[in-house]
Amino acid sequence: MTPETLFSLQGKTALVTGGATGIGRMAAESLVRAGARVLIASRKGEACETVAAELNALGAPGSAEGFSGDVGTEEGVLAMVDEVKNRTDNLDILMNNAGISWGSPLGQFPHHAWEKVNSVNVAGLFELTQRLLPMLMKSGTPDDPARVVNVGSVMGEVPMGDGAYSYSASKAAVLHLTKILAKELSPYHVTVNALAPGPFVSRMTAFATADEGTREKVGKTVPLGRVGRDEDIAGCLLFLCGRGGSYVTGAVIPVSGGLNVVTAGNLFAEAL
Repeated sequence: MTPETLFSLQGKTALVTGGATGIGRMAAESLVRAGARVLIASRKGEACETVAAELNALGAPGSAEGFSGDVGTEEGVLAMVDEVKNRTDNLDILMNNAGISWGSPLGQFPHHAWEKVNSVNVAGLFELTQRLLPMLMKSGTPDDPARVVNVGSVMGEVPMGDGAYSYSASKAAVLHLTKILAKELSPYHVTVNALAPGPFVSRMTAFATADEGTREKVGKTVPLGRVGRDEDIAGCLLFLCGRGGSYVTGAVIPVSGGLNVVTAGNLFAEAL
């Protein structure tokens, strides 16, 4: 089996939520370059259309199309599902990337930030997956399952609040839901896995990654010494969605430069 066979997504159709910026944009490009037809949806439909045009200009074997979609409400999810069905009868890959955050110091964190964040990051992710299951189950086979890839966060793996309490808790929920759905959907030939990224350049992290100086400072706090790059997302996603990942479900891939294993210092070495 050749590398091309392992990672090719020729003939596949994918939906990427929150695909206009950040990790979603990185994911959409990697899928297009691998040959997939990629539907890109986010609350900013014009931005999705712009990104789709940019990806189509790459000359890659795949294609992209963008449209407006909001997973923050039940009505928004239903509208997105209808739009997907209007565009395709086939869905092989669902990447649940859409997400929001909220930051406030402990003692000042507002109650409404919990409902707002969880409605997108958890309820929206679950409802969209649930509504698209018939299409995914139709596509999946024992040799080539349909794929669901959820985007969690390293903040959902380790106790790292940083003022983003509802975000961190919501991402922990995403990782747990990933394992639950992986167990329940495996008989239907649908794999469910998750990425747990560390710091990447995105709109959500622009306050810490927008300029090179701050980005370098953030990178120094990561065990591997840098923030994430486009190819870090692409490599993990193409593995999970390609032939090489067809026997993997319920996994959480820590794309975090080692932040997922940061613990207390070396107690005895430091003491001696």
